[in-house]
Amino acid sequence: MAPLNQTSLEAIHRLRNYVPPPTAYEDVPVTRRAAVLLLLYADANGDLRVVITIRAKTLSSYAGDAALPGGRADAPSETPFETARREAWEEIGLPGIDQPLPHPFTVEHLCELPANLAKTEVVVRPCVALLHSYDAKTGQNADPEISLIPKLDAREVAAVFTAPFYSFLRLREGEELGSNSNLEQNESSDSTVGSARADQGSLGADAKGYDNDLGDWYRGSWSLWHNSNWRMHQFFVRANTRVVTPKPHREGNVELAADPDGQVQRYRVFGMTARIIVDAARVAYDQEPEFEHNSHFGDEAMIAKLRRLGRLSAVRRRSDQLTRETMERAAKLS
Repeated sequence: MAPLNQTSLEAIHRLRNYVPPPTAYEDVPVTRRAAVLLLLYADANGDLRVVITIRAKTLSSYAGDAALPGGRADAPSETPFETARREAWEEIGLPGIDQPLPHPFTVEHLCELPANLAKTEVVVRPCVALLHSYDAKTGQNADPEISLIPKLDAREVAAVFTAPFYSFLRLREGEELGSNSNLEQNESSDSTVGSARADQGSLGADAKGYDNDLGDWYRGSWSLWHNSNWRMHQFFVRANTRVVTPKPHREGNVELAADPDGQVQRYRVFGMTARIIVDAARVAYDQEPEFEHNSHFGDEAMIAKLRRLGRLSAVRRRSDQLTRETMERAAKLS
């Protein structure tokens, strides 16, 4: 892989210097903690790509969902990055924090983003990292898509694919950035609507009646959730050569969507995964998306309010689900 181009270098610099607000992550019981790894690397043009997985059918309600590598915390002392890296080892074969990587690969932890809240009452901390695959001293480089990423555990993932990171700020996928990209701020991109500016984040409310039907890349809708408007994103990533699957691959384990012309299949990235990637891209490129979106990051305020209501307890029950009534009660707390 090529070294990072100037645009990508600046994006990584912003992520390195991002300082998240105080988090409620350590305040919730370990049974409620999870972390995901947003892993970036440079493609042949030096542009950033993000690694995304399709969860295997064996993982119950997550079957077919696009997701970032990650999962539940094991112990109270385990940091979010430790959780995310352990789960990435189990899912995509990325060596853990204490495991060596083949030369010239190294993983740099860049930052953590504000915690997100799943509808199942799990607090998810996004961790952003850069997979270095180029050694500036020796000039040696490698291709993560060939040498490192395709070590899959078929019990946990049905596929691993990658997508252009900057495209998660765009209404249309377009061409990749390249070294001569122009990242001028779109005057119409700061587009929070009505009561969309709030203290909480999306929690899986049904996203119906999509108001952007551009076909091949982005669709979005507004949905009412605890008396506020919430933006639900859907991105459709081309199922191209940057896809690896376990062998043998069983049909039906992945969620694919056809292009309007029926020619190209795409992976659907939506829900919390889409929101986390969008927010990370907002930090990295210092830009707001071209599409409408919620202005805040994460769900830290709502997590704290739910704790005050006695939710997010150490004992997890199969029936744990955040209802609209519960969220409305929490939203009314000062």
